[in-house]
Amino acid sequence: RRINTRMAKLRSQIKGFGPARETKRANRKRTGIPNVAIAGYTNAGKSSILNRITNAGVLVENSLFATLDATVRKASTPSGQGFTLTDTVGFVRQLPHQLVEAFRSTLEEVGSADVIVHVVDASHPDPGAQLQTVREVLSDVGARDIPEIVVFNKSDLIDSGTSLQLRGLAPEALFVSANTGEGLDLLMARIETALPKPSIALSLKIPFDRGDLIAMLHDEALVISSDYVEEGTVLSVLVDERQKVLVQAFVVPQAAKPAQAL
Repeated sequence: RRINTRMAKLRSQIKGFGPARETKRANRKRTGIPNVAIAGYTNAGKSSILNRITNAGVLVENSLFATLDATVRKASTPSGQGFTLTDTVGFVRQLPHQLVEAFRSTLEEVGSADVIVHVVDASHPDPGAQLQTVREVLSDVGARDIPEIVVFNKSDLIDSGTSLQLRGLAPEALFVSANTGEGLDLLMARIETALPKPSIALSLKIPFDRGDLIAMLHDEALVISSDYVEEGTVLSVLVDERQKVLVQAFVVPQAAKPAQAL
């Protein structure tokens, strides 16, 4: 009876998260900010990695379903490109069928991501089963073709022999420790490589009273350089089509190259 009561409570909590989650997802799609979803087996250390990257202070608890709703935080790559980082509910093997549909909506965050960071507990007795279980669920929610970065967390708890075995499971995987911080710089570099990049180069001169546009560019685009002149802020940026429309009025024409003498 206690188990049934707990499951009913979980279903109720997850259902309650739905409207707010849909609103947040729609807002992210509208702004065009890339999204990285952290997925993995429960207790693999997803929330701990998110905390390390963003200093978010997310609940870290060694129990099933400690993260019920998808937690979303802002982060940026080493070069300054902004993205959102989403922590999702932990996967488990043989999830009771009464909860499968309830959790499906939370896992849709993974299906709409640009990149998936797939966290595996390196110290688990059967990491291969973790990999398989998570990949099966990713396939179920339509995330099979999304770029995946496999991360073996808790690398500080394993020896070189185990590391070699894990490398055989996922040759391109990264080894990190959310506990010590080891390997997180490599993870951020890998995320930066995998993220979709804005590709439209613009030179802009934005007046000082349009600080909203400056903030948007720093949050969502890639600012190559910025300087200040009497009329405002001069920037060299890479933007996408949506951002280009927002700043079009402040584009500075590129200076024409002087004609070469005959």
